[in-house]
Amino acid sequence: MTRYPRDFRGYGPTPPDAKWPGGARIAVQFVLNYEEGGENNILHGDAASEAFLSEIVGAVPWPGQRHWNMESIYDYGARAGFWRLHRLFTGAGIPVTVYGVASALARAPEQVEAMKAANWEIASHGLKWIDYKDHTAAAESADIAEAIRLHREVVGEAPRGWYTGRSSINTVALASEIGGFDYISDTYDDDLPYWTQIAGRDQLIIPYTLDCNDMRFATPQGFNSGDQFYTYLCDTFDALYAEGAAGNAKMMSVGLHCRLIGRPGRVQALKRFIEYIGRVEGVWTPRRIEIANHWHETHPPKSMFRADLLTREDFVARFGGVYEHSAWVAERAFDLELGPAHNCAAGIHSALSRVFRSASPAERLGVLRAHPDLAGKLAVAKRLTAESTSEQASAGLDALTDAERSRFEELNTAYVTKHGFPFIIAVKDHDKAGILKHFQARLANATASEFDTACKQVERIARLRLEEMI
Repeated sequence: MTRYPRDFRGYGPTPPDAKWPGGARIAVQFVLNYEEGGENNILHGDAASEAFLSEIVGAVPWPGQRHWNMESIYDYGARAGFWRLHRLFTGAGIPVTVYGVASALARAPEQVEAMKAANWEIASHGLKWIDYKDHTAAAESADIAEAIRLHREVVGEAPRGWYTGRSSINTVALASEIGGFDYISDTYDDDLPYWTQIAGRDQLIIPYTLDCNDMRFATPQGFNSGDQFYTYLCDTFDALYAEGAAGNAKMMSVGLHCRLIGRPGRVQALKRFIEYIGRVEGVWTPRRIEIANHWHETHPPKSMFRADLLTREDFVARFGGVYEHSAWVAERAFDLELGPAHNCAAGIHSALSRVFRSASPAERLGVLRAHPDLAGKLAVAKRLTAESTSEQASAGLDALTDAERSRFEELNTAYVTKHGFPFIIAVKDHDKAGILKHFQARLANATASEFDTACKQVERIARLRLEEMI
């Protein structure tokens, strides 16, 4: 594998300011997962009972059997938990996004009616609340298409957002291809929405959360009490709000389940958190679709530099001159495991430097000798590369007095005679006086030490060149 698909870079060290409406410093978005009636159950044609996210510690699937206790726990979410949460959010004037399992929505006409009356967004949570990791792409694709059809039939309109949750490696690509959704949320990899390319199409991703999520009431090392949930939500909010106050506004998702947070011993923690953020200025509490609309309008997709998608010919043509007259460095770098993390100056520099550092001493010496003398005969004859010409000019080496030029020629001759390669320094880091000072000091170094210093300067020159190119 020479092209690595995972993206460890994202927005990098300088994420964009979200620019939330009204200058909000944070967007807090509440998601209510409606899964009751869509979980694994032989009544639904599944092979076994449900075993995920319930009050039953250590639950396992029961093949070929109904699990009465499990069913009644899920039933509680529909019968009591949903309505408790409905009263809480409507009373607070906060609209939520529902991740609605299509088959569960079809079994909940009153709940769907209440969601619509409250102007809640009903996004799709798939056809059934089951695990898709072992499904073929064709089988999962068929379920996505049926989920959209059934959702439209039950809700009255197609979903504009998608979240499978118990997803496969194919889920995001399939949902983008089939649904044409305004956003997909089957990732947990950022605090901001972002655009990605899927089969040539720009797809908005609005990452979800598994940490600010009441599911941790039903997982090992999760929340044991409402106070823990409340504290964790407040700490998350405070950290993100501070970033927003500093000009880097973010998004906070809060994941909820009717059968979990809907219990009276837990809902008070959620109520306190809603009251907590209500006492702070600059908090936006949108539905997920409003975040999507804002991002489409304020941060539309832009063409991205993708070094990892270049052909060998284009890669070498673009980066072959970064190491002076040494295109072989770029040729070998192309064969490394490149990915989205390399689509920046730091990434390409890392790849090129790895090749240079692992090259033989003779090859590295060849790179050093490919560099021109500073203010030497090639410069006078205007035979430097465009990069070297610009770099030497930036330090004023193209406008020397006769005395200065004579001094550089004297130092060049002495340096090459002693070390066997030209004096190399990243001239953009220094002025003319500083260069002369380093030149004179390094002339006295041992050749082995100076070889290492020169190689590091070659890497520094490469980095500065890449920063101008990318």
